[in-house]
Amino acid sequence: MTSTQRPPAEDRGERSGSESAQAAALHTGTSNLRTLVTRNMRQSGIYVAFVVIVALFAILTDGVLLSPGNITNIVLQYSYILVLAIGMVIVIIAGHIDLSVGSVVALTGAVSAVIVIQQGYAWWAGIVVALLVGVAVGAWQGFWVAYVGIPAFIVTLAGMLLFRGLTLQVLDNISLSPFPSEYQRVANGFLNGLLGGQGYDAFTLFIGAFAVAGYAISGFRTRVARIRYRQPVESFPLFVARVLAVGAVVMSFAWQLAHARGLPIVLIILGVLVITYAVVTKQTVFGRQVYAIGGNLSAALLSGVRVRTVNFWIFVNMGFLSAVAGVIYSSRSNGAQPAAGTMFELDAIAAAFIGGAAVTGGVGTVVGAMVGGLIMAVMSNGMQLMGVDQSVQSVVKGLVLMLAVAFDIWNKRRGGAVR
Repeated sequence: MTSTQRPPAEDRGERSGSESAQAAALHTGTSNLRTLVTRNMRQSGIYVAFVVIVALFAILTDGVLLSPGNITNIVLQYSYILVLAIGMVIVIIAGHIDLSVGSVVALTGAVSAVIVIQQGYAWWAGIVVALLVGVAVGAWQGFWVAYVGIPAFIVTLAGMLLFRGLTLQVLDNISLSPFPSEYQRVANGFLNGLLGGQGYDAFTLFIGAFAVAGYAISGFRTRVARIRYRQPVESFPLFVARVLAVGAVVMSFAWQLAHARGLPIVLIILGVLVITYAVVTKQTVFGRQVYAIGGNLSAALLSGVRVRTVNFWIFVNMGFLSAVAGVIYSSRSNGAQPAAGTMFELDAIAAAFIGGAAVTGGVGTVVGAMVGGLIMAVMSNGMQLMGVDQSVQSVVKGLVLMLAVAFDIWNKRRGGAVR
């Protein structure tokens, strides 16, 4: 082709279609708030509930909940549950469940402690070995679920007992501590002063602004794509309002962190994981196959999805993330204990269901699971600040989980009635 030749007609058509979609993204959409909220009631309800719960406990604790120090504590105390929730929501989307993650957290933390504290190896060697153990555990469970065909509930129930027993053997029924300072920084360290700042950490604010910009760009691209395929979107003014609202929340959060101890290292780890898995679940073949398996297994098989392979890697991934959570938890507690990780699986499952995952599979998002986990974290932290008895806290958490699942079932019946 010479420089004077015009590009093929289909290329010009694709380019003009993309340009027209971007132009339409500025002028099309609905401004009906009721339509926007009810279009996806499951996700809309999560965000509304989160805002209401934060506002409620902020009032009940006289603002202590939103103080810089307490926000930092929430991030540090519940980061490992949020990491587990990322893997758990993928497992649930595929129509499975994993009851063993708490025991795997304990096992990987124990292995890391033996390597670093007892054997005297470098702190990073303990992390590497813990991650390898987590992957091996995931492969073990994935084999029985994917290739032998045993239901995940049974396999992981057996795994919960098996890996708890291995933890006791690895630790010889004793606790090991302390870890070296470098290891402790994984869950307790902060990045502060990299870009300066008078009375605040400028780097934390920069990261917050970067996250808002990324959210705005990603949201606009998604909007353009939905318009290109003639899918409903909100009007452009409402889109801008949504971005500004999210930006205000994120920057407020960053401002509080910047005035405390800076940016927690564990928050960076969590942010990288959330972004990575949000992309994997939404924009990769593997992610679409996970949704297909959970949504309609028979259709997935007929479509050529390698169901066994996908299921196997789902559990390998869950084992890996359990190991990450194990490293974070052992770093946070500065040691390994035989009883570590108890009930963590229930917190992770609750975060996924409260975040919009469906009991029957095929529905759920990583971001939704994060919001669900934050709802649990805010409720727990708020009740602790109020001095609420632990037994009452358990009752409240159980009721919230029950209501979340009931809401999912009601929403599904409502959708069926509409159709």
